[in-house]
Amino acid sequence: MPNDERPEPRRIALLRMPLFRLLAINLAIGACAATLLVGGLLLLNPGHLRELIFADRAPGVAIFLLLGSFLITFGSTAMGSAIMAHGRKGHDEGGDRGSRLRPIAARPGQPHR
Repeated sequence: MPNDERPEPRRIALLRMPLFRLLAINLAIGACAATLLVGGLLLLNPGHLRELIFADRAPGVAIFLLLGSFLITFGSTAMGSAIMAHGRKGHDEGGDRGSRLRPIAARPGQPHR
């Protein structure tokens, strides 16, 4: 084969895309927060939650459902906040000037609100 370069796996190519890497990192942050929260709920046992879960015949299903719902919630929240904050990085350098609302002067002949 004249070209001995092996094609790059698709997984590595995805990690080189900045947006995908941003989302993956924030999904991992949200997953860690969800895991810590579920572990804290089981440790603190509010409302006898741990006792209710482990009294069932299949406690793994309840933990899986609880952890899955927290993963979806915290993962999507972390990813969404990262996307919304992504465009503000260039505006934060100038201080708080660009983020404040400014009143618009009324045009002649129009009532002021």
